[in-house]
Amino acid sequence: MSTEWEGVEAKKPLMAARNNRASSIWVVVASTAVAVAGSFVFGISVGYSSPSQEGIMQDLHLSLAEYSVFGSILTIGAMLGAIVSGTIADRVGRRCAMAISDVFCILGYLLIVFSKNSVWLDLGRLSIGCGIGLLSYVVPVYISEITPKNLRGRFAAVNQLMICCGASLAYALGTCITWRTLAIVGVTPCLLQLVGLLVIPESPRWLAKIGHSGALEEALQKLRGKETDISEEAADIKV
Repeated sequence: MSTEWEGVEAKKPLMAARNNRASSIWVVVASTAVAVAGSFVFGISVGYSSPSQEGIMQDLHLSLAEYSVFGSILTIGAMLGAIVSGTIADRVGRRCAMAISDVFCILGYLLIVFSKNSVWLDLGRLSIGCGIGLLSYVVPVYISEITPKNLRGRFAAVNQLMICCGASLAYALGTCITWRTLAIVGVTPCLLQLVGLLVIPESPRWLAKIGHSGALEEALQKLRGKETDISEEAADIKV
């Protein structure tokens, strides 16, 4: 009887460790889900111009050349956003950088929704481009900085998956809803990400970079679980 009791007692720490790892993984999963909402916006933005072409050209009386500018100016905005993405993410943090990109995308989609001419359309598309250019850098960086080494590759792959899902959704919905409504759909994941950014932890590596050791350990503990010994990983990050 005593042997069975000792066996049960010996298993308790192991069970507690497993439960702790499981709960901490969900924090990483939730944080990744919030981050890849930006990847979803990226996909919707890339796919938006194709199904909306006929409706926009008819409603706003655009020529093919004018619409071509609207479709292609996204890449110019993305280039501008990508150029400054590293600087912004390093200065204000990964979460704040994602919030800034959401503001650009929301502003851009609202300009498209209420557009009366090609100028509004182009400004909106340019703003969206700046937003997704910033997202293209900060989302994969954030994911790679919060995930454990053994899971990093699998979590990073979700970024590309959500870009493809966003583009596919834009193509599918564009066949059955108007171009203005489709632009409103593009705003939705931006709003969801803004709300999620309020609760997910900041990147421990960025916190280490700016010298906030206490905040680094707090964020890392939240990501790895309350009972996990983070001393070794925290020391590696600080190096």
